[in-house]
Amino acid sequence: MLQTAKKKDGTLLSLKSKTGSNNFQTPPWPVELLIDYCLTDLVSLENFTDDPIIFDPCCGKGQLVSTLCTKGYSSYGMDLETGYNFLTDPLPADVDMIITNPPYSLKDQFIARCYEHGKPFALLMPLTALEGKKRQPLYKENGLQLALLPRRVNFVPPSGKGSGAYFPVGWFCHDFKFRKDIVYL
Repeated sequence: MLQTAKKKDGTLLSLKSKTGSNNFQTPPWPVELLIDYCLTDLVSLENFTDDPIIFDPCCGKGQLVSTLCTKGYSSYGMDLETGYNFLTDPLPADVDMIITNPPYSLKDQFIARCYEHGKPFALLMPLTALEGKKRQPLYKENGLQLALLPRRVNFVPPSGKGSGAYFPVGWFCHDFKFRKDIVYL
């Protein structure tokens, strides 16, 4: 299935469908809460242009990118299906921030890579990602902000049918200039 999302400049973004156990798509509401809280007047975007470019490095079917574009933000996504490997390839030059729902089996690598890139990021991950011998030193050294959701997320499974994963998750953020390090959306 080929899906498109319209960017602010009117161009269309092609998004490939893919399958796999790590390809659980994010429904719109967690992204909308993040955008409404984090990318409006409560967050300083002084380091960005008036129209920051938001990148999803694991876009899958592109539901997260589509939500961002619908909310009026320039956003695009790539992933292994489109020939881009976030863990090894350089970050595209036009990227101002990273917002993604990474594959949870690779969360350690995605967290480390996001910190390496030095861009503001928001990763939608299980709250258990606060634990870990590799993650905690990264958080301690670089800082972490957590945006907690008001309810659990029912992710869209790879088949698009039936009930998806349903467990507590939150936005693990860095450099979003929250007023507090833990916020409740």
